[in-house]
Amino acid sequence: MITKGVYAAGLSVLNEDQTLNINATISHAESIIKKGLHGVFFFGSTGQSQLISSSEKKELISRLSSHKLKRQFFLGTGNNSLKENIDIIKYAMEYGFQTFLIMPPAYYAGNTDEGVFNFYSAIISEAPKAKIILYNFEKLSGYKFSPDSVKKLVKAFPKNIIGCKDSSYNLFENLKISDFLIFPGSEKKLLKGLELGCAGCISAVTNVTHSMARKVFDDFEKGSKQSINEKLVLVREIFDEFHLISALHAFMSVYKADFKNLIPPLVSLSSEKKKELLTKLEKVKFIPTKEMAA
Repeated sequence: MITKGVYAAGLSVLNEDQTLNINATISHAESIIKKGLHGVFFFGSTGQSQLISSSEKKELISRLSSHKLKRQFFLGTGNNSLKENIDIIKYAMEYGFQTFLIMPPAYYAGNTDEGVFNFYSAIISEAPKAKIILYNFEKLSGYKFSPDSVKKLVKAFPKNIIGCKDSSYNLFENLKISDFLIFPGSEKKLLKGLELGCAGCISAVTNVTHSMARKVFDDFEKGSKQSINEKLVLVREIFDEFHLISALHAFMSVYKADFKNLIPPLVSLSSEKKKELLTKLEKVKFIPTKEMAA
């Protein structure tokens, strides 16, 4: 079961033929947990979940099930299809996974509160023991959860809807539900969120800012003076100037070539953009190292 903490929306490492490199993807997740993260979500937006086949997802899930860090591994579903969402959840639950990050289906404009409620209701009816973290990201899904729509889902399914990843940032300041975990989707909101009672964050950039984000979290929990939050925010702001997934892969590929691969329509940063990214990060003393890619 997920608890308070700092989590990554994990990167997926790909082979040259754009298939999922399962060993390298697991190795990366293991590495960033050892460097401070409380856990990693596979198959979120950052992990190119909509572009990876269900068969590859299932193969990774089966491998994760026997891993020593299994309790710190969590899953997104990364599907628009209701049936495929249910299928991957049922499959994962057979391997002992319980917690799933699920975004409302994208593509069709005009998702309504009623339609989104029916989507989650259908999943829960087929997987009644699943624990669901709602994924609020209007930029990708075309739907923004309101506090009222979240409260309606929690009231209807109090044992299933356990939290929310808020990447639209309209909930973490305003939504108050007891025993409900709210995770802003960026380190920029980590400290403020903690001050407001949020659980931590689930972020793409914690793939590389893991140690700094964990220190902000730990210092808050201990009541210590914050010494690294300003730099953490600056680094995130620099990554946000670029296509985020491409920028993270460019950064990681400095010392590990596996990370250069992306699935179309995603594209790698140009050499000029990569140089610009690294130069800006160097100015705030955030430089890729071999240890980051280990």
